[in-house]
Amino acid sequence: MEESAYNKLILQDDSSVDEPPDYLNHEKPQVTFSMVRPASIWTSQRVIEITLATLAAVLLAVDIGLGVYYSNLTDESRAVMSISREVAALNAAYEAAATKQAEAQMRLTQENIKQQVIRWKVEYQVKRNGEYKYMADNLHRDITFLKSHVPAIKEGCRHCLPRWTLIDSACFFLSFSETYSHRTWQEAREFCKKHDSDLAVVDSLEKQLKLNQLINLHQDPSRPLDKNGFWIGLRDVDSEAVWKWLDGSKLNEGFWNDGEPNDSGDEDCAATYPRSNPFKGWNDAPCSYNLKWICEMSVL
Repeated sequence: MEESAYNKLILQDDSSVDEPPDYLNHEKPQVTFSMVRPASIWTSQRVIEITLATLAAVLLAVDIGLGVYYSNLTDESRAVMSISREVAALNAAYEAAATKQAEAQMRLTQENIKQQVIRWKVEYQVKRNGEYKYMADNLHRDITFLKSHVPAIKEGCRHCLPRWTLIDSACFFLSFSETYSHRTWQEAREFCKKHDSDLAVVDSLEKQLKLNQLINLHQDPSRPLDKNGFWIGLRDVDSEAVWKWLDGSKLNEGFWNDGEPNDSGDEDCAATYPRSNPFKGWNDAPCSYNLKWICEMSVL
């Protein structure tokens, strides 16, 4: 029994050697190029080509974009550099202009200083000229006063009545006293005629200077200037602006104040007033005004 079992085992082992298993009898599959289909190969190559072409297009687009960007960047850089140069040029021009302006301002300041000094000199000279003129006027008045006494000295016994003043070979009466009320031009003339005289004819510089000196010495400062006038024998009643003395002779040389005669309010008669400048002593006034007066007569 044991032997039969052993034989059986042997037989079984022999059978396993002589006849390999079924799976060993199958041939192993072998891969060859003949097994890949041509359509699949063409599709793969096509995909690769398309992919490469797409990449190439993308790279080309990127390259073009970079070129354009770089070109734009270069243009902008050039523009910035150009603007920078222009700004630098403008700054240089501004600095040059500022320097010139400062120099011009300095010259202007110096010139203004010079002009101010000149103005001061002119003002000083005008003041001195005024002082010289005042001194000259005083000397002229003194000379005129002395000249007025020369005829009396030469003529000896010839003289003026009391309260009359000898000026240039004539006697003059000025109504200084308050006992003589102010009168119209015609009333003043009538007073003079009653005293063998007439209103004064002031037809010379010597007469005007002496009479002005006397008027200034005896003026009443409490009275308004227009009330301190003295009638003289001059009027333009016959023809406006044609001034004549009482003897009918026309006025040759007058001593009118600035702006006179102006015939304001029918001013047809002339009067002399106390003023510091004797050459501006006359005004025209209405003949109906009440003023003082000056009479003139020949020496006795």
